[in-house]
Amino acid sequence: MALICDTGPLYASMDRADADHVVCADLLVGFGEPLLVPAPVIVELDWLVGTRLGPDPFLALLDDLADGPIAVVDLVRADYIRVRELLVRYAHLRVGFVDAAIIAVIERLGERNLATLDHRHFAAIRPRHVDALELLPA
Repeated sequence: MALICDTGPLYASMDRADADHVVCADLLVGFGEPLLVPAPVIVELDWLVGTRLGPDPFLALLDDLADGPIAVVDLVRADYIRVRELLVRYAHLRVGFVDAAIIAVIERLGERNLATLDHRHFAAIRPRHVDALELLPA
């Protein structure tokens, strides 16, 4: 079992001034299973960290990707098809591409654990393979 990571907890773990820093850093360090980051999250995180914290925290993340506990999951063709389905189905929630891509990856990998601070969107989305996702931190 792995922990799929949304942008929020990754950002909060990098920003010591963030209100969720401690809980997110503890979750990511202490989960004990692989940390998987859908590729679109990396792009979103680069922009967010770069505009708020500067380049160094993102460079540290890239180091973790090279030799650490985090792996990037690239999207495949079927994921893009599923993203489109999710964007249409959940248009009323204004779910964006990155969130829909996270769901597509979770479904493809058969995972249920999601590190996110966006409980509003992800609690409302019903994945194909489980009744609900386990949203962490709780």
